[in-house]
Amino acid sequence: MPFAIQYDRLGGPEVLELREIAYATPGPGQAVVEVRAIGVNPIDWKIRSGLRRSAPLEGWRTVGGDAAGVVTAVASDVEGFSVGDEVIVAEADGSYATEIAVDVAKLSAKPAALPWEQAAAIPVPGGTAHQVLVSLGVGEGDTLLWHGGSGAVGQIGIQLARRAGATVVATASERNQAHLRELGAIPVVYGDGILERVHEVAPDGVTVAVDAAGTREAIEVSKALVADPGRIGTIVLGAEAADLGIRAWRGGSPAPLTAEEEAARAEAVPLIAGLAAEGALQIEIAHRYPLADAAEAHRQSETGHVRGKIVLLP
Repeated sequence: MPFAIQYDRLGGPEVLELREIAYATPGPGQAVVEVRAIGVNPIDWKIRSGLRRSAPLEGWRTVGGDAAGVVTAVASDVEGFSVGDEVIVAEADGSYATEIAVDVAKLSAKPAALPWEQAAAIPVPGGTAHQVLVSLGVGEGDTLLWHGGSGAVGQIGIQLARRAGATVVATASERNQAHLRELGAIPVVYGDGILERVHEVAPDGVTVAVDAAGTREAIEVSKALVADPGRIGTIVLGAEAADLGIRAWRGGSPAPLTAEEEAARAEAVPLIAGLAAEGALQIEIAHRYPLADAAEAHRQSETGHVRGKIVLLP
């Protein structure tokens, strides 16, 4: 029998349960994917806990959106995907499962050379990083300040920004400085004195900033350094962005993504998957847990100190 992680009440990680589910069947425009790896994202536990508003709970709710696996069935109207295809599932519903039925619009081909874990780790972090950089117009000649550079979004964002020709200054704890340097960033420790430290490593100034840390420090330093507030964005404090006078993409923002922003997120998955398969982009896996230990994966994610990506393995 297939299994899935579900919950029927909001609360801590302990509300998550591994439950038997019915075998998946593809509806119109869908494929069934046998899941090989699952990406754990902060939005998963924020919805589970009630921190991020969602529809009222009516019965059991599924968890997760990102995964990678093998197509085992397709609807008769599906073109472009066949049984046996290895795919990446991006921002679907209920990816914490051994198999799922998913709209094929949410599938991308997985390069054969790309490991399952790295494939499952791409969609939300990669889509967010790429879309934010596109939205802010990051490119040649820019100096980008990325707050929270050691997380999954930050690591991909640093590498994509460097490929676009930008200089990247990234904040992280002392223990993550060497890794950020390996990714191509100029690392800076966050905390007291950060403004002076950024001035020291970027004496010609900072032209654009991304907040992936969600701290007042990140916002205040960005506003002090970047002349154009339209080139400061947050992926964490979206609900406060308007009051702060900066841009936001999700992260609690009441403003939906534009069609162009949604397109940037979608194009990111095959782009990043291809680069990772070629060895041109690193995707760090921080922790691996069995599917049954999803609660422990959420506890780890909630610490806010994960370097890289957490994945579940069915």
